[in-house]
Amino acid sequence: MESYEHIAYEYAKKGASLVLVARRENSLREVARKAVQLGSPDVLAVPADVSKVHECKKFVEEAVNHFGRLDHLVCNAGIISFCAFEDITGIGNFTPLMDINFWGSIYTTSFAIPHLKKTKGKIIANASSSGWLISPTLSLYGASKAAVINFYERLRKELEPDVKVTIAALGFIESEMSQGKHLDNEGVVKVNQEMRDVSIGILPILSVGKCAESIVNKACRGERYVIEPPWFKVLILIQFLCPTLLEWAVHFLYVTKSGTPVTNARNKKILDAIGGKKFLYPSSILSSQIKKD
Repeated sequence: MESYEHIAYEYAKKGASLVLVARRENSLREVARKAVQLGSPDVLAVPADVSKVHECKKFVEEAVNHFGRLDHLVCNAGIISFCAFEDITGIGNFTPLMDINFWGSIYTTSFAIPHLKKTKGKIIANASSSGWLISPTLSLYGASKAAVINFYERLRKELEPDVKVTIAALGFIESEMSQGKHLDNEGVVKVNQEMRDVSIGILPILSVGKCAESIVNKACRGERYVIEPPWFKVLILIQFLCPTLLEWAVHFLYVTKSGTPVTNARNKKILDAIGGKKFLYPSSILSSQIKKD
C-alpha cells in the first residue's frame, strides 16, 4: 500500500525498467514480481537503508552498472511523527526524521546527478504539504519536509535545463503513515490509529493508486509540482494569501497545547460523531496489521 510500490507499478505500465530500493527485501521482491507482470522488462531489487550514505552510493552504482544509464530518480522514503513538540520525551530519538526524510533524498540525489545529466533525466522528490501548511503534532515532520521542498526548489535552478525536478507535495494519502504508523513522543515506531484520527480528522484520504498515477504522469511531462489530493491546493493558497484564516481553522479543529488529551480534538470528535471513517478513509488504512520496522 506504500506509494513507492504504486509509483513503481505506474512506471511498469509504461514499460520502464526499474530499480527498487527499500529495507524490506521480501516486500521488494513481491513488488518486483508484480511490476514485471504489469509490463516492466527488467526489475532490479536492492535492499538498502537510504539514511546511510554509503548504501545510497552503492545502489546508485548498482543501478547504472546493471542498466548502463539512469533516467528518473524517485526519492520517496519517509517516516512521520505524531506528537506535540513539548510532549517529546526522547528528542535524541527523532534524528531519523531528518536522516530518512531529508538526507536519504539528498545522498541519493548527489550520487545520481552525474548520470541524470547524461540522459537529460528527471528527479521526483516526494515531499509533503506539511512543508508549507500549519500542522500541529507534525512540527518535526513538517520541518523535515520543508527542508526537502526548499532544497529541491533551489537545486532545480542549479540543474536546469539538464535535469528537471518535480516536487510532489502530498497531503493525506493511503499509506502506512495514514494507517497510524509513526514515531511517538519517545521516538519509537508505533501504530496508533487514535493519533492518526486526531491528526487527519475529517479530511478525506486519497487512494494511493490515483496519487501514484498523478505523480508519474506529471513527472514525465516535466511539471514542477504535484499536489495531491487536488483540493490541498486551496489550503496552500489560503496559507499564502490569508494565513490567519488557516490558523483560526487549525486552532478550532486541533488540540495545540502540550498535555491536552488528544481525544479532546474537535476534528476527532466530529469524525467519530458522523462516522466519518466509513466514507472518508479507505478501508485499507483501518486495519492495524502493518509492520513496525
